[in-house]
Amino acid sequence: MAERNKSQNAIILTVKEFGENNRIANYLCEEGIFSAVLYGGPKSKLRSLVQPFYSGTIYVYSDNVKKSTKITDFDAKNCHLSFRTNLFKSWAANLAAEIVIKTKCGGDSKLAFLLLNSLLDGMEISEENESRLGLLRFIWRYLGLLGIQPDAKECVSCGNFLLSTKLNSAYIESKQGFVCDDCLPFFPTKEKDESAKFIIDVNGLTYLAAINELSPGKVRSLLLPSVSAFKLKQLLYHLIEKACETKLDSLESGMGIL
Repeated sequence: MAERNKSQNAIILTVKEFGENNRIANYLCEEGIFSAVLYGGPKSKLRSLVQPFYSGTIYVYSDNVKKSTKITDFDAKNCHLSFRTNLFKSWAANLAAEIVIKTKCGGDSKLAFLLLNSLLDGMEISEENESRLGLLRFIWRYLGLLGIQPDAKECVSCGNFLLSTKLNSAYIESKQGFVCDDCLPFFPTKEKDESAKFIIDVNGLTYLAAINELSPGKVRSLLLPSVSAFKLKQLLYHLIEKACETKLDSLESGMGIL
């Protein structure tokens, strides 16, 4: 018989109403995404602890006969209270959680847990501008988890090293990678027109390469011009939506904030 009582390190992803006084929570653990019922009315102490993006140890009880799971306790260690007063952090957390849910952790729930946990904890101790870069780093790393992260250092057409020039590079959808300024004129007009939306300068490409090669602490200390960050944001939001194979509700609803 399967063990009925279980505890896991968890991040609460979503909490929705379930019946008159109950809720159902989706949470992420290193083992995957799970759901459990949270019983109790508005005055329940446990209900106040099980909130989106809180992280800690969750205790659940599974009834194999009724095929139901309920939350019996939650030891919240990180509540990320700054998300309540900063719209960007709140929407960024929603976006990251939606990505994890819609991709089903990309087949690697342990790494997905690490990436999401790092983003949430990092935003909690950061100002909004740094949190914006943190979200871009999360998406770039998550594209790597999904196995579809483009090479930021090499032209997919000629193989030239992109970081050795001050010229811009363009992301070409059909090639799923960046092409240098020399190669772009040889692409069909339609592809050149589409790539115009995703022109990335050497600052942006260098930043993407640094995310993969430097320690998280060193990457956080790097500066990125606002224009470069904006272009990266446009591209990364596009790539992650393509990866999810659907429009992301957080991007649609949080337009103007994210």
